[in-house]
Amino acid sequence: MSALDAAPDTGVGHGCRLDVDLGAVAANVRLFADRTTSSVMAVVKADGFGHGAAEVARTALAHGATSLGVTSIGEALELRAAGLRAPVLSWLNPLDADYRAASAADVELAVPSREHLDAIVRATQQSARGPVRVHLHLDTGMARDGAEPAAWPGLCRLARRAERAGLLRVVGVMGHLGCADDPADASNALGRRRFALGLETARAAGLRPAQRHLAATAATLTERRNHHTMVRIGAGLVGIDPSGTVALRPALTLTAPVVSVRRVRAGAGVGYGHTWTAPRATSLGLLPLGYADGLPRAASGLGEVMLRGRRHRVVGRISMDQVVVDLGDETVRPGETATVFGPGSSGEPTAADWAGWAGTLEHEIVTGLGSRLRRHFVPDARASHLRSLA
Repeated sequence: MSALDAAPDTGVGHGCRLDVDLGAVAANVRLFADRTTSSVMAVVKADGFGHGAAEVARTALAHGATSLGVTSIGEALELRAAGLRAPVLSWLNPLDADYRAASAADVELAVPSREHLDAIVRATQQSARGPVRVHLHLDTGMARDGAEPAAWPGLCRLARRAERAGLLRVVGVMGHLGCADDPADASNALGRRRFALGLETARAAGLRPAQRHLAATAATLTERRNHHTMVRIGAGLVGIDPSGTVALRPALTLTAPVVSVRRVRAGAGVGYGHTWTAPRATSLGLLPLGYADGLPRAASGLGEVMLRGRRHRVVGRISMDQVVVDLGDETVRPGETATVFGPGSSGEPTAADWAGWAGTLEHEIVTGLGSRLRRHFVPDARASHLRSLA
């Protein structure tokens, strides 16, 4: 064993720690599975929303999910390399993506245009695995990914022609709602109508897709009419509810050691630009993380961390690698641990708090966590118990 192998697993040199509670992921998946009669796709794009794609995927599949979703083919291939054999769909790829590798790995592909359909057929028609399975992707009102409604009938006809030629199999039709976090928004009803019309058009072309999916997390929670045969749960897996309608369990806890503590006099300036000066004599604690680790600089002077059971304000600008915390007269020593965010069950700040301080989304906070934060996976206690009984 080398010295590196023997070193404690405390992160990449700066002692910060990111714990991923797989029990929380399991509980969230069970909640969604209980709220729908549709199958559940676990969306683990962006490294499982910053939580670790393979580990979140395994947990989700063990607790009610039946398939996986990602954006790129690269993400799908990483899941295959990790040993995951469940169906996996990739839905956002350029025309020159490696569709041959996707087909060889039995990855399903979304088709948002005639050009994508042609590229996939050219790359996969000699696949030893047989026809590649595809999901035709319809733009239901976001003007982003997916075929425009005017192009949809032609795409369906071409897909059916390729299907009859044995070049592919259309196993799904998919769409997305842009305002599902507000169920009263009129664009949701319009999106549902466009999706229903798109399904009728696909059937008229002779297609018989087994999977029909429109709803992501918010759309699943707010309206059963969105569910169809499958729902796609991504943010909800890790405890983020964009609709604000249910109590999910956040899965991340970020902690950092106190590097140093110093006493300063009133008027002392802190950090770049001295955007904060001490209004009184106070103690300042230094934490070894910053915007390179995903703490938003926009939260400077607003963010808080927890030490010794109390919240303390971040003062001065958040730097690339450093954060200064106003400790007041609290007796804190170097080496003590600050909770930057967690599930909030003990009064600590949450990722939602940090998002609010930065004027952004929880999604951005958790997916923006830097590579210096090594993830530590806390096992799902229920699954461990069941394995011990087997």
